[in-house]
Amino acid sequence: MKSTFVLLLVMVFAGSTALAQKDENKRIRTAGQVMVEILNVPDDIPQELLDKAECVIVLPSVKKLAFGVGGSYGRGVMSCRSGKNFNGRWSAPSMMALEGGSFGLQLGGQSTDFVLLVMNSRGADSILSTKVKLGGDVAAAAGPVGRNAAASTDISMQAEILSYSRSRGLFAGISLAGSTLRPDNDGNERLYGKGVSGQEIVINSKVPPPASAKLLLSTLNRKSPSNRSDR
Repeated sequence: MKSTFVLLLVMVFAGSTALAQKDENKRIRTAGQVMVEILNVPDDIPQELLDKAECVIVLPSVKKLAFGVGGSYGRGVMSCRSGKNFNGRWSAPSMMALEGGSFGLQLGGQSTDFVLLVMNSRGADSILSTKVKLGGDVAAAAGPVGRNAAASTDISMQAEILSYSRSRGLFAGISLAGSTLRPDNDGNERLYGKGVSGQEIVINSKVPPPASAKLLLSTLNRKSPSNRSDR
């Protein structure tokens, strides 16, 4: 009787783990689709900025919460150019979570896709290590849009993160100042089947990319195959 109960618990745990992993893979596939769609609109992220970015964070379908004034929550993925100098191919994804208040009011309660460009190694290291407040712990700004946008403005040069949003088909730069961004370590463990940090995933390449990341990584490697930052 006892052994049957233990076996049942193991089966329930295994089933819940498989379902959770399925959710993470779905998140990655959705992020890949969002990236494809955003990079194919006429006035998208300037190529100059994408080529200078160390990392990209994609947060699909961020929603406004029912409680609190403007509170929002979303989960997504982060991929960086691999290697300590961020000069390799785009890495396996690390799970991320966005939480905040002020931008929820700007979005009018609609489900919104976010794409964040991480422009230097300090910003990348901070985000991969701990929870950071955008506009506080790391400098953040609304990213310029359009192929002819002045990508080298002072705000673009100074910001560690440039943020973009897409809601109701409209794509634009948006300020996420006041919100927080943190590694989703539980999501990483569910996805990769073991405890692995964001640094180990995207910098040290400790795990191979899951099959669900094929669209996201192939899009990034095709659209921006090399790092053209001024470092």
